[in-house]
Amino acid sequence: MLKKSCSALLISLIVAGSGSIFPALIAQVRIPQIDYKERTLANGLKVYSVRNTSSPTVAINVWYKVGSKDDPANRSGFAHLFEHMMFKATKNMKPETFDRLTEDVGGYNNASTWPDYTYYHEVVPSNYLETLLWAEADRMGSLVVEDSFFKSERDVVEEEYRQRVLAQPYGRLFYLLLNTRSYTTHPYKRPTIGSIEDLEAATIDDVRAFHATYYRPDNAVLIVVGDFDQKQLDAWVDKYFAGIPRPDKPVPRVQSKEPERRAEQRFTEYGPNVPLPAVAITYLVPPAASSDAMPLQIAEAILSAGESSRLYQSLVYEQQIAQEAFASYDRREDESLFYLGAILASGKRPDEAERALLAEVTRMQQQPVAAAELDKVKNQLITSALRERETNNGKAEAIGYAVTMYGDAARVNTDLDRLRAVTAADVQRVMQKYFTAANRVVISYQQETRQPAGDKAGARSGPQPDSVGAARKGGTR
Repeated sequence: MLKKSCSALLISLIVAGSGSIFPALIAQVRIPQIDYKERTLANGLKVYSVRNTSSPTVAINVWYKVGSKDDPANRSGFAHLFEHMMFKATKNMKPETFDRLTEDVGGYNNASTWPDYTYYHEVVPSNYLETLLWAEADRMGSLVVEDSFFKSERDVVEEEYRQRVLAQPYGRLFYLLLNTRSYTTHPYKRPTIGSIEDLEAATIDDVRAFHATYYRPDNAVLIVVGDFDQKQLDAWVDKYFAGIPRPDKPVPRVQSKEPERRAEQRFTEYGPNVPLPAVAITYLVPPAASSDAMPLQIAEAILSAGESSRLYQSLVYEQQIAQEAFASYDRREDESLFYLGAILASGKRPDEAERALLAEVTRMQQQPVAAAELDKVKNQLITSALRERETNNGKAEAIGYAVTMYGDAARVNTDLDRLRAVTAADVQRVMQKYFTAANRVVISYQQETRQPAGDKAGARSGPQPDSVGAARKGGTR
């Protein structure tokens, strides 16, 4: 008979607890801890390791504290471009070697760029751990930045922009407008994917300067999780990473702060391939490290997690105003973004969807979430997190996020308990505090053929009508 791991057993209990029998039991169950070891090399590299011998595999993550908010002026998309450059040549590796070192032995690799960080990961059989540590150290310390590599990867990123932003019906809304219309000052207003104009303006010297500034050991976190010998791992880390020099200059950090919103702003925007209108409403909320982050995460799930969520049930199923309704809590190191919205059903108007969205906000402000709904959402979120942590790479990513975003690896073992402790009063409080008319940006996104002659897309300041007035009543600070 196979024995379930502690995490798997807890997942089973939580899933069962979506009914009415187990919530009290779940509240008493101890969430499994990730038993990590940590140390910092003399050059500033932070190293975390978790030994797990359940399978002969190992996950390697390297997180760099650099994201799109660190893009140079007039160089949006630069951090994303550089993510691609890291898969090109090094002093000791030809281009695309990482694919050969991982995929050819049955593993995989990938990378991802976010506003606050960029991270790289590989999962391979554990007997290839030394090879991948050597390779990660090689591209940290001796990346080759040549003009031919730079131009080829710039072409790749520009094509990615065309596919994700220009070709998709709502690409401009989700990749561009949500950021550019929600932030006025902070570099978060620059989209992570960048723009073709800024990418074309970049030079090889820009790329080299970016690498020297941010891709350095004291701005990185190395995480290894899986089947390894700890003493041997420490020796390999020292062998390959300890010799990478730490630059004399400190890592530059973004200092600008997004000012508090003081009045509702409204924008009407148009695109060339928008089959049905869409509406998005954004609110500025505190940084990810805030004590209000967990209640906001719960609020996001209540509004938008699955077909039983409030927005789906109200806008899609009952009122049939929208074919899709969504909410997202975009946690960031600085001022974060919470947005909700809808893609309309045929024949429906943006003001109808806006009223319906704000009505759901008002309902959460005026009425505490029922205990059963709160328990269900907590179960969903905790189950999802534990399932991810069943894998070596899931554990590594959880540690990398905690260290990079919070500066505290211990958060990996406390955040799920914090999430579990959120009350209905906490959720109602954050809804009342942040989801106000003065803190609201409303974006209407429509097909460009609907644009009136002579009208320019863009801001229309101040509250608009009268159509959303009733929904504002619960939006008190």
